[in-house]
Amino acid sequence: MQDNEILDLYFARDERAIIETDKKHGDACMQVSMNILSSKPDAEECVNDTYLRAWNTIPPERPSAFRTFLCRITRNLSIDRFRYLHRQKRDRDLEITFSELENCISMPEEEADALVPLLSDFLRREEKIDRLLFVGKYFHACPVKLLARKSGLSENLVSVRLFRTRERFRRYLEEKGYKI
Repeated sequence: MQDNEILDLYFARDERAIIETDKKHGDACMQVSMNILSSKPDAEECVNDTYLRAWNTIPPERPSAFRTFLCRITRNLSIDRFRYLHRQKRDRDLEITFSELENCISMPEEEADALVPLLSDFLRREEKIDRLLFVGKYFHACPVKLLARKSGLSENLVSVRLFRTRERFRRYLEEKGYKI
């Protein structure tokens, strides 16, 4: 079933929308959540909460990129769950991932939504490998070790490329008038 057809089910308030969403995008949402939480029960809970949030958001919203919309919800729910579970004990790698981008983009979430088109434009201008690494690290929360293995680059080179991409993004935002 195509995304537009699934979205039509949401607008018709047909519960099959959830089933079809899970069939088509459940694996992607689960992967995002597992990358952050590393716990199947917690990840499953976040994915189920994603479907509830989608149900409550659609309508009136009709996302143009449905998979991205779902993965973003899953990512945010998983990060919240991660922070809840690790208040006392810290997962150093994931905390570093969050803080890296917070150093680049530190603003209220309401304003951050305006950055989505800018981020898309920025990433389109980047080399394919830098784009894949950036999205893998900061959207899908993949560890550097996994990104290195997938890309065939060394972990050090992946880290350097991510750092340089973050710096280019920060400069790009400053050129567009954002104070960082």
